Amino acid sequence: MGDIDDITKEKRVVFVTVGTTSFDALVRAVDTPEVKNELFKKGYTDILIQMGRGSYIPTRASAENGFPALDYFTFSSSIADYLKSASLVISHAGSGSIFETLRLGKPLIVVVNEDLMDNHQSELAEELAERKHLYCARPQTLYKTISDMDPGSLVPYQPGDAKPVAELIYRYLGFPED
Repeated sequence: MGDIDDITKEKRVVFVTVGTTSFDALVRAVDTPEVKNELFKKGYTDILIQMGRGSYIPTRASAENGFPALDYFTFSSSIADYLKSASLVISHAGSGSIFETLRLGKPLIVVVNEDLMDNHQSELAEELAERKHLYCARPQTLYKTISDMDPGSLVPYQPGDAKPVAELIYRYLGFPED
């Protein structure tokens, strides 16, 4: 920090969050040379990973040779500032992380954790992706999702649009429809 490159080159940060659980498959996917290089080609300068309780430790690195800088941490009392400063968010499929990111108007790739039983989160992510509010991926498809993404094509999420999503959740949980 503080050197001439920081002044002349605008930072474009990718913030990756796994929430309070472990999602090593996502952290591993982001830490691959292919994903890091694709993010760099898309103009991102830094990757910051909130890795939760995961056991996989990503490789810290400074920006060089076609790769963004990469750093990580386990937990923070609040990720709000990280979300606000991010140019792109790659997140687990937790509804809190999804809606907070969408409310901030940040481009979002939601990566579904297929290891979770009864994965209702994937339905939420897939529904919002179908409405073009975000991109939905699996750890093994993250590279292709990044490669194909055009953040300008995403439709801003309007908070008043929550009723269809709530109805989807109610139907999934088996509540009677009004």
